[in-house]
Amino acid sequence: MPYKIAAATSDGVNIDRTFGSAEWFTIYEINGENIISAEKRIFRESEKIALENCEKGCGSGCGSGCGNGGQHSEKVDLISDCRCVVCTKIGFPIRKQLEKLAISVFDVNCSVDEALQKITSYYSRIDNHESLRK
Repeated sequence: MPYKIAAATSDGVNIDRTFGSAEWFTIYEINGENIISAEKRIFRESEKIALENCEKGCGSGCGSGCGNGGQHSEKVDLISDCRCVVCTKIGFPIRKQLEKLAISVFDVNCSVDEALQKITSYYSRIDNHESLRK
C-alpha cells in the first residue's frame, strides 16, 4: 500500500533539520520499492513569525514555543497524511502529537537516501509480516 514520508532536509541530500527548524518538508511517496520525491510542503511564514515572537513554551519544537494551548502544531497538520517524519531531532510534545495521529518519528543524522532506504525496508518487513498473519 502506498504511503508518504516527510523529510526535514534543506538540500534534498541530507536530513539536516530539526522538526522545529524545518521551514519545509520534502514529501516522498513510497509505492512498493519505488521512491518518488513528490512535493515540498512549506511552513507558512505567518506561523514562523508567531513561533519566533512567542514567550510561552508549548513544545512546538521551535525552542521558544508558540503557546498554542495544546492544539496541533501547524507543522503537524502539514504532514498529517504521512506515515512518518524523519528529522535530526524533535521535541517530546510534538512527538506525542504525531503519535496520536499514528505518525512515526525517526530522529536520524544521515543522508536522505540512507534514511529512506532504511525506513522503507523497515516498513516493508512490518507490512509483509502483517499480511502473513492474515
